Amino acid sequence: MAAMRLDDLRPSDNVDDRRGGFGGRGIALGGGGLGLVAVIVVSLLFGVDPSQLLGEGGLPVSQSSPQSGPRADDAAYDFTRRVIGSAEDVWTPLMQQQGVRFVPATFTAYDQATPTGCGTGQSAAGPFYCPADGHIYLDLTFFDELGQRFGAPGEFARAYVIAHEYGHHIQNLTGVMQRHGGRARGADSDAVRVELQADCYAGVWANHANRRFAILESGDVEQGLAAASAVGDDTLQKQAQGYAVPDSFTHGTSAQRVQWFRQGLASGDVATCDTFR
Repeated sequence: MAAMRLDDLRPSDNVDDRRGGFGGRGIALGGGGLGLVAVIVVSLLFGVDPSQLLGEGGLPVSQSSPQSGPRADDAAYDFTRRVIGSAEDVWTPLMQQQGVRFVPATFTAYDQATPTGCGTGQSAAGPFYCPADGHIYLDLTFFDELGQRFGAPGEFARAYVIAHEYGHHIQNLTGVMQRHGGRARGADSDAVRVELQADCYAGVWANHANRRFAILESGDVEQGLAAASAVGDDTLQKQAQGYAVPDSFTHGTSAQRVQWFRQGLASGDVATCDTFR
């Protein structure tokens, strides 16, 4: 399986490494808990019961002091830092062209659970972006799950996931999340359109990162497309319950996710990612 070319990618310094700080204490969620992005979206995407994330009290939370010494996931941590760094390098001039001041997101790596600006995040929910604090939260064990559970192995599949979450950060900077937020679900809902735009933005990142840093090897694009297809609402729901319920969609079908990722990848143009038209 081909690996991405990472040598020219700058590791981001906008990181918050909470790995190894699992302290075993609980936090009472209260006040609505994780909210839209971190519960309705990611819980349905990854088949997690939202009540597990919204329940009161008793959640173990990782602390801010990482453990010393090497870890088995250090390579995944470095890989993510490099993808995040390339996202910063790609989106800084693109946002300048849009007249938007670019403020980088913070990549937060954690084990099992951690406090966030959106409540308590858990690894069971998969990677997610919290607009309240501008952090991308990722338990690095998700990369193994991406290959094993979702059938989307490979570095570019992982990069697609990271770039999708960074797309949400771009939406936060441009006001898309504020304009199109809310709890509505369904195949034609704003929730789905927000997610499809983040897929398109992931493609825009890949286009520019490859132009600048020649990151793609043979087979990489197929890995990204496989990841986009694997996390479509219809595919996940059919795997979980044998049928799809369009009224409950939050991210779009596999075909839609592949289509919008392809669009951003082919054009490299933010203007082609208007999923709200």
